[in-house]
Amino acid sequence: MTTVRRPTIRDVARLAGVSHQTVSRRLRGDPTVSSMLAFHIDQAVAQLDYRPSLVARAMRNRSTGRLALVLPAGNATSSLPLLSGANEAAREAGYAVEVVSLPAAELRGNRVVELADSGLYEAVLSLTDLPDPPRRRTDTAPIISAPVYDEQMRDIGPISEATRMAELVTHLAEHGHRDFLHVTADREHPACTRRREAFERQIRELGLRSAGTIDCRGDADRARRAVLDLPAGTPVTAVLASDDTLAAGAVRGAVERGWRVPEDLSVTGWDTHPLSAAMIPSLTSVAVDHRRQGAELLVELLGILSGGDPVMDRPAITAILWRESTGPAPQRAREA
Repeated sequence: MTTVRRPTIRDVARLAGVSHQTVSRRLRGDPTVSSMLAFHIDQAVAQLDYRPSLVARAMRNRSTGRLALVLPAGNATSSLPLLSGANEAAREAGYAVEVVSLPAAELRGNRVVELADSGLYEAVLSLTDLPDPPRRRTDTAPIISAPVYDEQMRDIGPISEATRMAELVTHLAEHGHRDFLHVTADREHPACTRRREAFERQIRELGLRSAGTIDCRGDADRARRAVLDLPAGTPVTAVLASDDTLAAGAVRGAVERGWRVPEDLSVTGWDTHPLSAAMIPSLTSVAVDHRRQGAELLVELLGILSGGDPVMDRPAITAILWRESTGPAPQRAREA
């Protein structure tokens, strides 16, 4: 078996025609390295695909180049792109990210503190709220809490931001819709709760009418049934769903009733499922940029480590994608 040796700093120095001390100074960003030497060193680094050893870096600088990203135990579809964005931002800054998943009991205990005290990480970023930690030594890695999920791995914070729901209602009202139905995945879920509250608030403020909110428990067939159960002659012309799965169920229910989407019923979703653009009709939905959220969290963490302040106001990570499932309200009464 052939073992491929990783290039070393001395290999870079040999190819660039300089000493390994000069390469080390360039990698540290030393401004005294001339531009010509820096150019040759950068070329050698790129040609050899050289990556500094984390072990050597730790021995030299008492730093590890590693960041711990703490998540609650559980599943959230948003976590994969979020972690991907965080990983990419960390890599661009010269760090490696390690994801640590902890059950609620360990989040409330000393496990996060143990991570910070281990000497393995330069910082610990928790994506959920943490209780006040016990007294710690002053020479351990900082712990920063940036709540994105609750202890049950449910979306909170910017991911659950619901102002787009008000925009959906307003846009449809401007196109003649007056009677709405909301189907939600889970009344107890923080993100679903915020979307429902935004829906109900905008209905009241605009003087519109709601046929209520139906808890479909994430089941597309329940959303389908919600549309089928609307009474004959119902005035409802728009169904707003808390996710694309329920919206697809609502579209199915409309088709089974003989209604056309959007001519007879407009339907909106949330979270832009990959298939939502391929549906017939394509589904109006709210896109959530989880990857950007993860990247921004890592950049903020690194800024705080450098002495900066937390970012208090960022552009929203959501945007409405208007597609074929929404249109003007019908001009004539429908028959069930």
